[in-house]
Amino acid sequence: MFHTILLASWSIFHLYILWRASSLPIIKRHTSRLPLVIMTAALWATYFLPEKVGEIGLGSLSGPLELFQMNWLGTTFLIFTCLFIVDIVTIFGFLFKKYLAFLRTMAFIAGIVLAILALYQGYRAPVVRDYEISLSQLPRQYDGLVLVAVSDLHVGTFLDEEWLEARVAQVNALHPDLVVLLGDLFEGDSPGERKKSMIHLFHDISAPMGVWAVTGNHESHGGLDPTIQFLEEAGVHMLRNQWSEPGPGLILAGIDDRHNHNRIPDTTDPVAQVLAGRPSSSATIFLSHRPQGAEEAAAAGVGLMLCGHTHGGQLWPFTYISGLANSLLAGEYIINGMPVIVSRGTGTWGPRMRLWYPGEILRIVLRCK
Repeated sequence: MFHTILLASWSIFHLYILWRASSLPIIKRHTSRLPLVIMTAALWATYFLPEKVGEIGLGSLSGPLELFQMNWLGTTFLIFTCLFIVDIVTIFGFLFKKYLAFLRTMAFIAGIVLAILALYQGYRAPVVRDYEISLSQLPRQYDGLVLVAVSDLHVGTFLDEEWLEARVAQVNALHPDLVVLLGDLFEGDSPGERKKSMIHLFHDISAPMGVWAVTGNHESHGGLDPTIQFLEEAGVHMLRNQWSEPGPGLILAGIDDRHNHNRIPDTTDPVAQVLAGRPSSSATIFLSHRPQGAEEAAAAGVGLMLCGHTHGGQLWPFTYISGLANSLLAGEYIINGMPVIVSRGTGTWGPRMRLWYPGEILRIVLRCK
């Protein structure tokens, strides 16, 4: 279903842009319609190239071609969006006819400019976003504790070992006491050999109270158990529907992404079940890949909830669609007195593009309440 939707979107974007671009005076003056059709058809056909080159033994080209494919998808999406906005405003050319050619030309240029900006923001290093959170029942010895949260790395075809090494260095430069990984660390089909070659990088994360993680939906795509095994070999403590104490009086609890709930019995309140049995006198931080279950976590006495998954929408105007699917999209929220922080993600998924908001690493200083 996903690939059907992707191919349909890919086709619609190309056809729509061809339809509108072929009517622009600046293009009509320099070329006929036929070369434009041929170029559009050639770009549309690149959708199938990554798979085809792999079939003929040129697998090393698949990655770069797939990256081009995804970035071109993002570019056509932005051009399509700008042209479509003009069509909506002019009711598909029935209004402002005198200015129609100018408006469509400006929309086409705006789409290209936005794509360049999005590529720049997608390729730049993630920013560090700072929070200071007062945590109920936090022992005095942890006042000022630095927790660093990383989400949605999506290491794989597009984001490689060199990129991950730079992120590890960025995390270590923050001198964290505790590091949490909020899921979607790998693209699901990332080869096992490639994951194994990155073990030393996860080992290089320096945090006296350890590195802790929950699963995301992408971990299940290429086999959940091998990914869990890899992370554990890399020294990461997995929280799979359970809680643990990285230090006396401080609880970390984590829930599997809902795609991986085969390990948790059927229950109307899985969050409460994950949190059951923990010492009531301890401060609790709850990790969930998706920003879901906040009300239940607050009711169970959690002091702070950390999430990822949404990417903050990643690419405008997809932010509005993502906002409809996720009531908690990005940043800090207060749910029934409990702070919830939703990361915009450290990496990217699909196009190596972000518009308006770069990737981020969260540095959270905990304070006694």
